[in-house]
Amino acid sequence: MPRSVPLRRLVVALMLSCALLAGATACGDDDGGGTQAASGSASPSPTTSAQKQKYAKARFVANAGLAAGAAYQWIVKPYRAGKFKKGADGRRLAMVKAGLAGAFAYNRLDAAVKNAKGDPLLSKAVAPLTAGIASLKGVATKMSKGEAGAGDVGAFESVINSVKDAGKSAGAEVKNKVPSTSQLGG
Repeated sequence: MPRSVPLRRLVVALMLSCALLAGATACGDDDGGGTQAASGSASPSPTTSAQKQKYAKARFVANAGLAAGAAYQWIVKPYRAGKFKKGADGRRLAMVKAGLAGAFAYNRLDAAVKNAKGDPLLSKAVAPLTAGIASLKGVATKMSKGEAGAGDVGAFESVINSVKDAGKSAGAEVKNKVPSTSQLGG
């Protein structure tokens, strides 16, 4: 029979993981290459505008794919399985993971929008979505507190699908890429 975790430990763990996530996102760079910069290796810099556009699309696809994978794996799928309902087995853990995944997905979507600015066609396709992405900022907090509902999960799913469609229309097809749990926590 599994032991129940005292509420105080759960709250401390949640606060610690949120602090780690906030610290990691504050210290990282906008394009998600923080590990490369920390290791001391220099990244190649594009010299022509064609190379800049190519890198912008590649970074957009990578960041949007990570956001889509995190949102689907730890928000949409558990919600559809009923993991967020009161009394469900593993509800607390699902809520914590959803909160972390929500913050991670918002961060990667924000980076994807910044990457899209490097490609004229992609920037035009993604520009109308910035308000929708900005609206997701507080949803992660609601999820970790257990206050998320069908509308919040639907908002994540809708914004992710819109970003994927915008990328596809600009020639940058986005596929879900599920990040590891260590990537979620920073």
